[in-house]
Amino acid sequence: MNETQPLTPPPAIARAKPVGRLSFGFASRFFVLLLLGLVWLGPAWWFPQCIAAMLLWDVLALAIWIWDLRQLPRPGELELARIWLARPALGVAAEVAIEIRNSGKRGFRARVVDETPLALRLDPPAIEISVRANASANARYPILPAERGDTRLGRTSVRYQSGLRFAERWAVADTAQTVCVLPNVEQAKRHTLLLIRSRQVEMEKRRIRQRGIGREFDGLREYREGDELRDISWTATARRNHLITRVFQIERSQAVWLVLDAGRLLRSQVQEPVRGQRFSKLDYAVNAALSLAQVALYRGDRVGLVAYGRRVQQRLNAGRGHHHMRAIVESLARVRAESAEADHGRAVRALLQAQKRRGLIVWITDFAETPTIPEVIEYAMQLSPRHLVVFAAMGQKDLATLALTTPATTDQMYRHVAALEISDRRDLLLRGLRERGVLARELMPGMMASALVNQYLEIKERSML
Repeated sequence: MNETQPLTPPPAIARAKPVGRLSFGFASRFFVLLLLGLVWLGPAWWFPQCIAAMLLWDVLALAIWIWDLRQLPRPGELELARIWLARPALGVAAEVAIEIRNSGKRGFRARVVDETPLALRLDPPAIEISVRANASANARYPILPAERGDTRLGRTSVRYQSGLRFAERWAVADTAQTVCVLPNVEQAKRHTLLLIRSRQVEMEKRRIRQRGIGREFDGLREYREGDELRDISWTATARRNHLITRVFQIERSQAVWLVLDAGRLLRSQVQEPVRGQRFSKLDYAVNAALSLAQVALYRGDRVGLVAYGRRVQQRLNAGRGHHHMRAIVESLARVRAESAEADHGRAVRALLQAQKRRGLIVWITDFAETPTIPEVIEYAMQLSPRHLVVFAAMGQKDLATLALTTPATTDQMYRHVAALEISDRRDLLLRGLRERGVLARELMPGMMASALVNQYLEIKERSML
């Protein structure tokens, strides 16, 4: 087997058991032999002794079946294992292996059916495995996870028969287990590394250690043309008799909080343009949060998480390190969209209780266009005096397209006017947030991860915290 990755579910191993009281049956060649015995019916019209020959033929077929059945390994001599070759991730094709260990003295060919939920594949897989005596063999089947979070797999059933194919046995192994389907960790990692590298190139071109890039002391060096006069260390200059400049770096160990709205508005489905798969807005929000968490931890900051619906679903205090990143991934995997409106006030109270000092709050949400100011907008305004808030509202691509399309009919005109009104209302609300010091943006689902990572890097470079 291939070496498994971190966060890969453990294998589920169980001894096979008989199915019911009669856990055996007749295989295909037994019925073929019985049908061949009907040939004796023809001459039986003239020779009644042929009836006895036909009965003897049937007895012979039954004897062969009994002998073949006794040669087959009993269910207790089989051990089945479900082995995960990779961690299951949303929208990522993977494979699962089914392994059979045979401690019997005869080999067989088995048909295995694994009970898988719709969250992993549309129909239960049925695979063929040939196993020799006192040996093991395996076969694989594909999965394509369609939902994040915990999902439960059931038992593994097996029907097996020898090469003679006269008898077969039926068995089942209790390999039931619950596995956690993660967000697309590898895609987020590749995405964030690409962003970081491209950003580092830009920073080198702009000479990162100049004004506005950071105010955390890093060291001393000789004065260069273009350095700020305020960065000159006059005490070091006096000791060395030439100008010495203080060098600063971007502040580290600051608190970054990811706030995810899992209310009804985030249940909307969005079709991926490349592969055509459909994911919810919440799935895109989770991927964006994961990308941002990886970048923030890479840059030395502490990352916290609050995911909420009517109640707080997941909460992690700000921390850093490999184990904290793993906790973030597992928490994000278990965030589920709810059918009711989210309780934004409860999330804000939990956040303010956990984070007393100033920090960066990245709030990924959406809001309805109502005559009154949405509750989520009001709470974002309440956070802005104490924290730096990045308010990321999920945009609607079809709404933006409709607002830009020239109507050709009366119905299209009404839809066009409605789209313009909704867009103007959203712009007005976001503009009000910006006037209060909130970095409010409307982002399309597919661009949210890149936009938030770039926004975070810009905040760090400009020392806005």
